[in-house]
Amino acid sequence: MDHLHFPCFLGKRVHLGITGSIAAFRALELLRLLVGLDIQVSAALTEAAQQFIRPLSFEALGASPVQRGMFQGEDPFQHLEPSHVSDCMAIAPATADVISRLAHGMASDLLSCQALAFRGPLVVAPAMNPAMWAAPATKENWKKLLDRGVIGVAPESGQAACGDTGQGRLAKLEAILAEILKALAPKDLDGKKILITFGPTREWFDSVRYWTNPSTGRMGACLAAAAWMRGARVTAVCGPNAFWLPESVERIEVESASQMHQACQELWPDMDMGCLCAAVADYRPKPCADAKFKKRNAPDGFELKFTPNPDILKSLGKNKKPDQMLVGFAAEAVDLLDNAAAKLESKNLDMIVANQVGRSDSGFASATNAITLLDRAGRRETWPVLPKTEAAWKIWDALLQL
Repeated sequence: MDHLHFPCFLGKRVHLGITGSIAAFRALELLRLLVGLDIQVSAALTEAAQQFIRPLSFEALGASPVQRGMFQGEDPFQHLEPSHVSDCMAIAPATADVISRLAHGMASDLLSCQALAFRGPLVVAPAMNPAMWAAPATKENWKKLLDRGVIGVAPESGQAACGDTGQGRLAKLEAILAEILKALAPKDLDGKKILITFGPTREWFDSVRYWTNPSTGRMGACLAAAAWMRGARVTAVCGPNAFWLPESVERIEVESASQMHQACQELWPDMDMGCLCAAVADYRPKPCADAKFKKRNAPDGFELKFTPNPDILKSLGKNKKPDQMLVGFAAEAVDLLDNAAAKLESKNLDMIVANQVGRSDSGFASATNAITLLDRAGRRETWPVLPKTEAAWKIWDALLQL
């Protein structure tokens, strides 16, 4: 989940509502994640929620204030406080009862009062027994909330605490966190259709072995998440990787460079921007066997022959329309700036991100990156070593300045 850890929400405030579900304990982890991003968090627990988890736990993890109910505490207007000071309100978990209250505008307890008065974005993540989630009344209430613009994070399917199986489990915390962060983020990429590639490619040379590289896809996953949070319609063409992305990001899984090339060629004409971050194999080995190549067939070793893969970035640059913008990456061990500048020109790019490989704090499998940015306007800007999340955010900032 560290590819969602964007250090750009300092000063933002979230009001967290917790209701009476067995999943209430997971709100503590959500709180910890928000506080870890320097977001100020206040909390309100319903009476039912306090049967599952104590308010003191939220206070201990940094929530302030933690509100326990109507007419408790010194502030007579605590039911209005979130609407005055918070940038986003999130109810996680949300029971069938609170969803019904929200849908019908009820204000019979503190949390429903706060939600009714809240004027900013409201994120609601339900959690309940599958039969309760499937009930027609719940479905109708949920649709009413979505139609009003509530940001819904639908529950997952699986086994509930009671042993029943079906949809009703609280969504993954990364899904809830991502929606909250999106609600807090600027929308300067709103409506832009962006193509992003990331991860390694695999080039098979028998049925069980392939030629690849150490890329994990972290940098591209950060770029995809950042663009999505800032309002873009993101399509990610990615090689094998383990990074979660929001459900509304169109994700196209590929393995080989040829597959990635074909997908990008089909998608590119309809895009506003492209950011090609994938570590694509320049060459692919010619298969040496249809099945597993056996050691006994070459006891003294064997040779592989390689053939060039298509140049995805160059092909997109060649077909770039005047209103499209294209960003490439140059992972270099030596002559970083010279190689990056040549790539910027030869592939018709608007910007290139040159990052140094061969060091522990940059490049493949690192959480940080050492970057120099070059663009068509002549800018050459070297950044200090940054977390890849922060670097991704700054890359979009820089592209919007062109």
